[in-house]
Amino acid sequence: MKVEISLKNLLLAGIGSIAVSYEKGTEMIENLVKKGELTITQGKELNEELKKTVDTYKKDNFNKNIDKETLKSALSELNLPTKQDIEELKQRIDNIEKNN
Repeated sequence: MKVEISLKNLLLAGIGSIAVSYEKGTEMIENLVKKGELTITQGKELNEELKKTVDTYKKDNFNKNIDKETLKSALSELNLPTKQDIEELKQRIDNIEKNN
């Protein structure tokens, strides 16, 4: 149970911080455009660059920070049904329906 909470909190914290950073950056750019310190075109360019940077950061850091074994371990702790478990249940249901 401890692993799933830590992993979930880690992911939510990362996603939250990225979202807040992006929102604040966008807000700053909009304010500079309103004040006339940036043109609308420059604001759009900065906003696109910010978006690309955030997307790259999310991809790079998610892949670096969570290795496959840690993720597999956390998912196994959740005790979720596997694809094979679901297929077996489908077969059992089909057999029951055929016999009735």
